[in-house]
Amino acid sequence: MSSLALYRRYRPESFAEVIGQEHVTDPLQQALRNNRVNHAYLFSGPRGCGKTTSARILARCLNCEQGPTPTPCGECQSCQDLARNGPGSIDVIEIDAASHGGVDDARDLREKAFFGPASSRYKIYIIDEAHMVTPAGFNALLKVVEEPPEHLKFIFATTEPEKVIGTIRSRTHHYPFRLVPPGTLRSYLADVCGRENSPVEDGVLPLVVRAGAGSVRDSMSVMDQLLAGAGDDGVTYAMATSLLGYTDGSLLD
Repeated sequence: MSSLALYRRYRPESFAEVIGQEHVTDPLQQALRNNRVNHAYLFSGPRGCGKTTSARILARCLNCEQGPTPTPCGECQSCQDLARNGPGSIDVIEIDAASHGGVDDARDLREKAFFGPASSRYKIYIIDEAHMVTPAGFNALLKVVEEPPEHLKFIFATTEPEKVIGTIRSRTHHYPFRLVPPGTLRSYLADVCGRENSPVEDGVLPLVVRAGAGSVRDSMSVMDQLLAGAGDDGVTYAMATSLLGYTDGSLLD
């Protein structure tokens, strides 16, 4: 059994695997089919709904040797580097703006951005927690985001798009992610439990969905905790209500 957290083991590797965000993934795939990919994107929405994962998938689609393509081949070196358990790519740079969002960080990025990719089609910057970039940092990036060289793509991900300055927002294609509907989450969790060969009593999954509050990552973390503590009979309803702090439904009748 892998020691990786459940949400990491099942992190999507293609847009087809992303659940509950078809309003984002469908037009992105169509843009890739039509070869009408923008130079900068803004992915916004609640935590744990697939923003950063979708940014990585978009990078995989753009740099696949068969691409740009809506469906990464999964076989080429770039796809393997950017796979779920891959080592990553030197040409896809992820930056946590919460700790690297200052003007000096932005100037450093700006200088390095003009160097071409080492081995891929594009050099792609994924800037997570983009709302944490300072106003001076955003202003330092403005010119390169507005008029990037052909080899350069930006993907900003944020839970607070209103804090991304308007001059940057207006230069991106903005895709808002949403909380995942309960029915979609429940079906997904049932599939994961089946793949884990872990029996789950009736009534458990609705409790997990409720605790996850529409976030795939939060729901998977709750499910992971229940599976980790389950006995030979799997995850029981009594165990779930006790651990999650919910009242047994039978006591409410």
